[in-house]
Amino acid sequence: MESVHSSLDARLGDGVNAPLAIPLRVLTTLVELTAAALLLAEVSVLITGVVWRYVLDSPLTWTDELASMLFTWLAMLGAVLALARGENMRMTAIVNRFSPAAQRWCESVSQLVVALFVAIILLPAGQHASEQMAILTPALGIADGLRALAVPVGAALMLLFAIGNLLMNGGRTAILGGVATIAAIGAALWLLQPAFIAMGNLNLLVFFVLLVGAAVLIGVPIGFAFGISTVAYLTVVTHAPLGIVVSRMDEGMSHLILLAVPIFVLLGGLIEISGLARNLVDFMASLLGHVRGGLQYVLLGAMFLVSGISGSKAADMAAIAPALFPEMKSRGVQGEDLAALLSASGAMTETIPPSLVLITIGAVCSVSISALFVGGLLPALIATVAIAFVCWMKARRADAPTLSRAPLRVVMRTFVIAVPALALPVLIRAAVVEGVATATEVSTLGVIYTLIAGILASLFGKPFAYRRLYKMLVDAAALSGAILLIIGLATSMAWALTRSGFSTYLVGMMQSVPGGATGFMIVTIVCFAILGSVLEGIPAIVLFGPLLFPAAHALHINEVHYAMVVILAMGLGLFAPPFGVGFYAACAIGKTSPDGVGKRIWPYLFALLIALLLVAFIPWLSTGFLGHAAE
Repeated sequence: MESVHSSLDARLGDGVNAPLAIPLRVLTTLVELTAAALLLAEVSVLITGVVWRYVLDSPLTWTDELASMLFTWLAMLGAVLALARGENMRMTAIVNRFSPAAQRWCESVSQLVVALFVAIILLPAGQHASEQMAILTPALGIADGLRALAVPVGAALMLLFAIGNLLMNGGRTAILGGVATIAAIGAALWLLQPAFIAMGNLNLLVFFVLLVGAAVLIGVPIGFAFGISTVAYLTVVTHAPLGIVVSRMDEGMSHLILLAVPIFVLLGGLIEISGLARNLVDFMASLLGHVRGGLQYVLLGAMFLVSGISGSKAADMAAIAPALFPEMKSRGVQGEDLAALLSASGAMTETIPPSLVLITIGAVCSVSISALFVGGLLPALIATVAIAFVCWMKARRADAPTLSRAPLRVVMRTFVIAVPALALPVLIRAAVVEGVATATEVSTLGVIYTLIAGILASLFGKPFAYRRLYKMLVDAAALSGAILLIIGLATSMAWALTRSGFSTYLVGMMQSVPGGATGFMIVTIVCFAILGSVLEGIPAIVLFGPLLFPAAHALHINEVHYAMVVILAMGLGLFAPPFGVGFYAACAIGKTSPDGVGKRIWPYLFALLIALLLVAFIPWLSTGFLGHAAE
């Protein structure tokens, strides 16, 4: 079994302060155990609420309160884990091209930025928790400060890990260089304070374009790049208390809809270890494997069915690729082609429910999640058909071995085994669309369903990887924490932008683009393709969604239609070289060089661009089946 410490050990093994490795590893283990226990408790509380509501028809009033309190602790400790294990969302494409010495300097600056930010918010976070102690929850009568206490505790732990990582990996020269760099930037910002104030809103370019951009490019985790830029802006340009960063961060991370995030991430892990993903691939391969290029279609179909459930595009790709790639390579498909197709399949499925990007849009932009779930299916199908057309064209020109059709008994046997896997995404999407249950309740039901299906399958000889459960819980907590921290810090940054008046200016500017709604849509596609390549989907949505969705509404663009255009544009950027993070994840999963894959992905991306333009300028593709869900 792979150790949950593998990434941590790899980073701690070569440091100049090796004695720090042991206490850091012990602390990491304690955080892992606590986070895993919190995730189990969260699922148990939600399952209790679902059973009492839907089975016993006697809803419990306290489950949502307790789940919300546990959720904040889970989010913060998950964010601590992501930092400890080096799993924060960050851009490394540029840094990886630097010399080893420059990479160490970038890593030192990155850890110093994290340490500086959490040190700055530590006291305001403690004050925020103290203030919340006076507020009691309605059902349980528990002080809300006990929930808010997760923020200063998480910040203190992140400070310890940032300093520990810095000392373990930086080296004296790199650390001193990083300290000097940050001190110089801080002094320059302070000395230029009168000039920034005199610039008016143009100072936003300095703090939220140059500063954020520079931080992201040298590998600072995206959430902390948002956080330090917001703190710098508020300190230098405004008189706003820094406590507002903490309160907005707490508010952004604690939104009740976002409870679905860790549960769907957990569900994705369960689908893999229970064997449901493999069963699905086996059935589709028996059905289409004899067709020229058939396994390419199997890959597309499998990604369409399971995408969005795990909460991570990398997890979706990692669940499907190992089951297909060996057989595809045996049939003569080059590794670079496989990685290119895998990358394109990740981009095409961004709108498929229960995508966490859809849930995030519903949470931060006040759009019906049921409507988003309905509206996302047809655009994803259009994109899938576009990719399939490219696969068909390639298959026609390629030499392929003649393969016999699988016997009917094999098809039927694999179909019966795959029925639970085929039914799960249908049940999840139907339950939310029909309003039977909320996204959080559906994710909980999905966990129960998958556990039962996996256990039953193990009785008939299909292995259930029980030994991976703990690692899966830890991984789910870390991924959820990384996502939720970005949402929280992007919420703080969005507040600062709104306070500055930038949101009003942006809406006015976008509305005045030549061409009306058409020009607005073209600018949206370009902007979100760029944002998707740099920031990934969720932080870009949290940051710019609340600003641009009102502008779209003012131009009489349906919010669901606009959401589909935004998501597909971000997906295109996320998987496009040279900056797309998803592109490099696909290359890593396919164990191929990005240089070779980059040359082969462009036909797929061009097909996706055509699909995006069709969705953008034929609104019916997003809204034609909304019905009551749009209300």
